[in-house]
Amino acid sequence: MKKILVPTDFSDYAGYALKVAAQIAKKNNGEIMLLHMLELPHQGSDAIGSGHDIPEIMLFKNAAIKRLEDLMDDECLENIKVSEIIQFELAFDGIMNISKKNDVDLIVMGSHGASGFKEMFIGSNAEKVVRFSEIPVLVVKKDEANFDINKFVFASDFTDEIKKPFAKVVDFANKLDAELHLVMINTPSSFKPTHVAQEIMNGFISNFPINKFSTHIYNDVNVESGILNFANYVKADLIGMSTHGRKGLSHFFNGSISEDLVNHSARPVVTFKI
Repeated sequence: MKKILVPTDFSDYAGYALKVAAQIAKKNNGEIMLLHMLELPHQGSDAIGSGHDIPEIMLFKNAAIKRLEDLMDDECLENIKVSEIIQFELAFDGIMNISKKNDVDLIVMGSHGASGFKEMFIGSNAEKVVRFSEIPVLVVKKDEANFDINKFVFASDFTDEIKKPFAKVVDFANKLDAELHLVMINTPSSFKPTHVAQEIMNGFISNFPINKFSTHIYNDVNVESGILNFANYVKADLIGMSTHGRKGLSHFFNGSISEDLVNHSARPVVTFKI
C-alpha cells in the first residue's frame, strides 16, 4: 500500500476517505495521490471540444487547483508525500486510467453508506469503481479519526478462484496488523454441513502466511444478511470481499452483492477483484 489514490469532490465524505488514506499511508510509509475529476456541464470525452471556451475551462481548473492546495495543507497529511491531479474526464474513466497509469495499490473513497453513493460520485460511477477496479477499493462511510482495524471480516466460499485476490487480502490484513475473521455464509439455497465447510476453509488457507486469523461458519437467509449480521456479531472494524466485475460475482456472491454491501454496511468495506 505504497501508492494510495483518493478521488475527491471536496465533500465531507471525500474528507473522511482522505483521513483514512492518510492513516494507512503513515503506517506503511506510503504516498497519497489526490485526484479531482473536472466534469464540466455537458462534458463529453473531450472537454475542449464540448462547447466550453478556454477562459471558462481555466476558471474551473484554477478554482479546483485552489481547493486542492487548501486540502493538501490539512493536518492529517503532515509528513506524507502528497501529489495532486486534476483530470478533464468523466469520474469513472479518470479513476480507472489514473490508477493504472500510476501503479496505484489502493483506492480510498467516501460514501453515504446506507443512503447510497451521493456526495462522492453521482449514480453508478462509484458502483462501477467497486465492480470493475483491478485495484483494491476501500469505501469509507464516516469520519474515522482512528482507523485502527483489529477485526477484519472476509466472507467467501473459499474456492480456488478466490486464491489470487485472497493473497492481497492477507497482505492487506498483515500490514494493518488485523485479525482476519474468515467466514463462510451458509444459506438455505447453498447449505454445507459444518464439517464440510470447515474442511474447505482449512484446505484453502493452509498455504497462506496469515499472521492472525480465525474461521467461522454462519447461517443466515442470504449472503448479504449473513455478512452484515456476522460483522455485527463480532464487532468488525472492516468487511472485505472479492468481486468478479463484469463476469458477475462468484457462485457464493449473487447479483450485485458487493455494491449492495457497500451501500448497506455502516462499516468500511474493501473489495478485491478476482
